[in-house]
Amino acid sequence: MSLYGPMKLFSGTTYPDLGQEIADYLGVRLGGVNISRFANGEIHVRFSESIRGSDVFIVQSFSNNINDSIMELLIMIDALKRASAGRITAVIPYYCYARQEKKTVPREPITARMIADVLTTVGADRVITMDLHAPAIQGFFNIPVDHMTALPMLAQYIKQKNITDGVVIAPDAGSVKKAEKLATRLDMPLGVMYKRRPAPNVAEMTFFIGDVKDKTPIIIDDMVDTAGSIMQVVETLLNRGAKPEIHLLTTHAIFSPPAIERLSHPAIKEIVICNTIPLTPEKQLSKITTLSVAPLLGDAIRRIHQDISVSVLFD
Repeated sequence: MSLYGPMKLFSGTTYPDLGQEIADYLGVRLGGVNISRFANGEIHVRFSESIRGSDVFIVQSFSNNINDSIMELLIMIDALKRASAGRITAVIPYYCYARQEKKTVPREPITARMIADVLTTVGADRVITMDLHAPAIQGFFNIPVDHMTALPMLAQYIKQKNITDGVVIAPDAGSVKKAEKLATRLDMPLGVMYKRRPAPNVAEMTFFIGDVKDKTPIIIDDMVDTAGSIMQVVETLLNRGAKPEIHLLTTHAIFSPPAIERLSHPAIKEIVICNTIPLTPEKQLSKITTLSVAPLLGDAIRRIHQDISVSVLFD
């Protein structure tokens, strides 16, 4: 038994399928909670079972209507706090606003820090998340944060492809460390693209380092939004003689329009994503392969509940 009482797992309305998948993996029942909205859009939450003295985990990815999903989680945490939960852990597979983790021009916010402050203030005792856009966001919290990564899962999947002429591509400077780790796991060379962002969702490529001629590129990035910068990477690779058999690996498939049209490019052979965000029907492509993060998150939840090390999951 945990010091914080029996485990209870709940899911918000953003991604109940993932919540159920985690519950099935853990062999526990998904807890009962009624979430409704008033006519003006206000959110009402009521848990339908006692959670007094329980070790509570809430699964809520910040996706779809992002701001509503944040507010829903905050209200759920407040309800749990007022109902005397022993400990409250927010399981956030995709942490939004992570691209706003620093000031790049005057008079703009650091929204990633603000979200961390609000989660802590409202009563979260711990956070589990995956592949933050900026790893430094972990330091924005004054509570424990378990920053999980899909890298080993993605690496294992690609390794099974037995690609003998592969080259791992970092699409920007921020993804170099992740790409280096993948290249090491796959024993492949590394290529790096550098870009600047003059405006949100606008990327301009500056220069490229690496040899891709007659090689199979494997692009890795933590998220793909509109896929504008990815397409610039694809065109650069093709212009430098890379094979038109590109593999794209990403943890968070945001796929805002016109991402699907861009990702339909014939040179992109396969897109490997994780199910941190629900993929709606209009965002489906036959070349998309989805890997489940439920076992990884489930193992993290079990280990946290049992007060044992989580670091082994990074291997």
